[in-house]
Amino acid sequence: MILDNNYLNTKGRIFDIQKYSIHDGPGIRTIVFLKGCAFRCRWCCNPESQSYDIQKMVTAGKENTVGRDVTVGEVMEEVRKDASHYRRSGGGLTLSGGESLLQMDFASDLLLAAHMEGYNTALESTGFADFSQIEEKILPHLDLFLMDIKHMNSAKHKLFIGQPNEKVLDNARKITDSGQKLIVRVPVIPTFNATPEEIIEIARFAKSLKGVEQIHLLPYHRLGTDKYTGLGREYLLDGIEPPTNEYMQELAEVARTTGLHVQIGG
Repeated sequence: MILDNNYLNTKGRIFDIQKYSIHDGPGIRTIVFLKGCAFRCRWCCNPESQSYDIQKMVTAGKENTVGRDVTVGEVMEEVRKDASHYRRSGGGLTLSGGESLLQMDFASDLLLAAHMEGYNTALESTGFADFSQIEEKILPHLDLFLMDIKHMNSAKHKLFIGQPNEKVLDNARKITDSGQKLIVRVPVIPTFNATPEEIIEIARFAKSLKGVEQIHLLPYHRLGTDKYTGLGREYLLDGIEPPTNEYMQELAEVARTTGLHVQIGG
C-alpha cells in the first residue's frame, strides 16, 4: 500500500514529451522519452537519446540543449493535462527512449504514478536489464510491454547494435512467462535483418513466447539522420534506402505463416 507521495519526487532525465500519439500503445497517449541507452543501433532515429549526458545539438542552424532533469511529479503535471483523452480512448502513458530501464527507479515511479491516476501504461523497451529489477519495479505497474527483438543471431546483433542478444531473448521469455502482456516489435533494417529468413526466425521465436499474439514490423526510415550532423556524428547507414511497401507486405506474409497477427508499423 502506498502511504505517501514520495514517488512523485523521484528524479530522472528526459529529452522529450510527445502528446496526442496514437502509436506505442492503445488509445491516445503521451510518450515520455528518457535519456540513456546501452545500445548503439546504427539506424537509431533518436541518437540524442543514447547518451545520458545533457548535450548540445544543432537543429535548423540553431544550437539546442537536449536533455533536462525532472521529477515524476513534474512529468505527471504534463501527462495529466490530457486525462480526458485517455479516458475516452483507453489511452495513457508510454515510456520510450533511449532505454527507460537504464533509469529503473524513475521509470518505475512514472508507471506507478500513471497507474495511481487510472491511466493505461506501456513501455517501449529492449528489455536489456536485470530481470529481477524488471520483475520487481516495472511489471507491477505495466499494462503493455512493447519489446524490440531485432535479430536472432547474437554476433550480428552485436555488430550492428554493440551488444549481444542473449539477455534480450532470455528476458523476453521470462517477462511473458510472468503473464505480462507483450507485443514483439521488429525494426526492419536493410543489410541487417530485412530478409524473409531473418524475419521468420524472429517470428517463430515470438510465437514460442507465452501469450504473445502480435508482432509489429517497423520499416526502416531516414527520419532523424540530420540529428547525427547536429551532434557532430557520422550516420553509419548512409545510402541505405527504406524497404518498399510491397516488400514490407511480403515480409508480413512470411511472418503470418507462424499464426501471429502481423502489423506493419507501431
